[in-house]
Amino acid sequence: MHNSSRPLTDGHFFESGFLFKLIVPLMLEQLLNVTIGMADILMVTTVGEAAVSAISLVDSITILIVTLFGAFATGGAVVSSQYLGRKDDESANIAARQLLNLTVLVATFLLVLCMPFRREIISTVFGKIESRLLDYGSTYFLYILLSLPFLAAYNSGAALFRSMGNSRISLYVSVAMNILNIGGNAFFIFVMKMEVAGAGLSTLISRIIGAILMLAFLRNPKNRITIHSYNIFNIKGWMVRKILLVGIPTGVEGSVFQVGKLLVQGFIASFGTASLAANAIAGSVSSFINIPGGAISMASVTVIGQTIGARRTDLSVYYAKRLLLFAYAAMFILAAPIFFLAPTIASFFNLGEEATKIAIILFQSSMVASILFWPSAFVLPNFLRAAGDAKFTMIVSIISMWAFRVGGSYILAMNLGWGVYGVWIGMYMDWFARSIAFIRRFARGKWKHIQVI
Repeated sequence: MHNSSRPLTDGHFFESGFLFKLIVPLMLEQLLNVTIGMADILMVTTVGEAAVSAISLVDSITILIVTLFGAFATGGAVVSSQYLGRKDDESANIAARQLLNLTVLVATFLLVLCMPFRREIISTVFGKIESRLLDYGSTYFLYILLSLPFLAAYNSGAALFRSMGNSRISLYVSVAMNILNIGGNAFFIFVMKMEVAGAGLSTLISRIIGAILMLAFLRNPKNRITIHSYNIFNIKGWMVRKILLVGIPTGVEGSVFQVGKLLVQGFIASFGTASLAANAIAGSVSSFINIPGGAISMASVTVIGQTIGARRTDLSVYYAKRLLLFAYAAMFILAAPIFFLAPTIASFFNLGEEATKIAIILFQSSMVASILFWPSAFVLPNFLRAAGDAKFTMIVSIISMWAFRVGGSYILAMNLGWGVYGVWIGMYMDWFARSIAFIRRFARGKWKHIQVI
């Protein structure tokens, strides 16, 4: 997208309607991913609650793995965006190639490292669980690990297109991937009777196709960022260091965050299958209202990154405020109906009576907390990262995660006996603490003076 910005002399940075064109496809992509994810869960529920719980456990582990190279994607996209804002397309292209090489190498390393020990990893993280859960989890984990290099290539390519201001490409590829995934699930689960293995195989196939499509689109010479060579061993240390300046703090933050979530998931696992299943369903439904926030977080790499690269921090503040306000408004519009329709929504998931009751309470409480705290806790820090202020967000997130989500959950859920409800209250405490810290940081403006490129 060559004309994502106007000359700075006219008082505007982005073209009229640019934010709308950037954010709407991202929202549609997020909506598609969430709804297809719910459809996946509905398909797996036909196998039983054990299958749902097993996939939930494995997803908790693989999120940790994906976070490691996902952080590099963030770092590369920030660097590329800032170079594009400076009108230095040549350096943006170098950053893009290094990003792709780095993420695929890391993902391949993690695949080789984890493959032989997948049962042991599940047992170590979640302790003593039912043998059926462990069998299902090990099978599903096999296919997810095989898909990691392809997911890394797709995620990196999507991040680069967003840094150019083109979010349509990732939407198109995501549509193709999700159609393949849900169609594969229907075939492998219902026709071939492969149960959890069918869900894993369809995920692997969809990610392979998604990576191929994304790499093909990146070869288009009309893009500001174009990659013709995919030699993953061509590493340029000076550019990798710039990527890691944002990527390492983001990776540490995300990894520690996911480790904490895994520990909390271990608490929930001790409460039984009903709590595990209800937690998985509630997490899936709650993620629906985060769609606008997630889209704005991704868009902020382009918007804040390019304005920072152009040394227009005044416009960075202007756009950040607009984006955050929109995130709060959209969160309210989506959360309010779900709060009142929680019993109806819970009935769709074919859970037992106990799991359904738990899920309803989790739905409603998360809607209230999300409206109040989620945008400032998770959208606002992405503005700071896009400016290069990743170290601060890392420190705040780690402290808040371990003090409230892990420590608070342990006290409320285990010591006070509140069960899965205590875990979610601890999570809300974490959101509140993050909100306060990030609002203060943004208002004080220290992020304006950090140099990435």
